[in-house]
Amino acid sequence: MGRITIDGRTFTGRSVSIINGRVTVDGVPQDGTLSGVVEIRVVEGVLGELRTDAAVNCGTVQGSVQAGGSVNCDDVGGNVSAGGSVNCDAVRGSVNAGGSVRHG
Repeated sequence: MGRITIDGRTFTGRSVSIINGRVTVDGVPQDGTLSGVVEIRVVEGVLGELRTDAAVNCGTVQGSVQAGGSVNCDDVGGNVSAGGSVNCDAVRGSVNAGGSVRHG
């Protein structure tokens, strides 16, 4: 389980989805909405899966990352799909990007 901070609000869970400004953690919609540039950071632990229509800055994700913008992560255990560029230390699955790809 990971702790993730999204625009200053901290959530705890395994799977996080942020679509159209609505945050869903482990299938449960959270109160409030997000707007503008959304910054996502994994604070501690490991996140199982991350889906968003925004760009992503995160630590380790065990599963896959799907983002409408660019993805900048440490390690990703699954696949990465991004509308923009991808910059990750390690990706154990496949990478699909609308921009450049860089990973160790």
